[in-house]
Amino acid sequence: MTAPRFAAQLNEQIGNEFAAHQQYIACAIHYDALTMPQMAAFFYGQALEERDHAMMMVQFLLDTDCEVQIPGVEAPLTAFESIVAPVELALAQEKRVSEQIFALTRTAREENDFAAEQFMQWFIKEQVEEVSTMNDLLTVVTRAKDDVNAIEEYMRREQGGEGADATAPPIAGV
Repeated sequence: MTAPRFAAQLNEQIGNEFAAHQQYIACAIHYDALTMPQMAAFFYGQALEERDHAMMMVQFLLDTDCEVQIPGVEAPLTAFESIVAPVELALAQEKRVSEQIFALTRTAREENDFAAEQFMQWFIKEQVEEVSTMNDLLTVVTRAKDDVNAIEEYMRREQGGEGADATAPPIAGV
């Protein structure tokens, strides 16, 4: 049985993941409106990843016979002052999510909930990757903020091609 304190925190994190999903949709729309299809596609893909993370958490709660509660989320920021602003926001969001994941892992450890702690290990690995990706993207977008084509070429060259992660937790509904 999953520790009740961990389950409560994980239910809260489901809301955080859905909020991240919506925020990335808003970022994608911003780039779509600027006719930056590579950046838009990247953020649409990030949005789907965040949704999948939420559904992995749902599946874990279902698998451990815990109640699933889907919290409401605040509306995302939809207006951005520059080409750089959505990436800055995304990096800050990924750093915040990393702290949330670390807190969940800490709770699992404190509760001696070994299954929950093991479940969180994949998310720790994922957050290292996400923060690194957003750091790199922020560097490129900041450097090339006046050259949309250079940003789009970087995205075309560097993003995509990643297959499914066989070590990822199962996604509810899939």
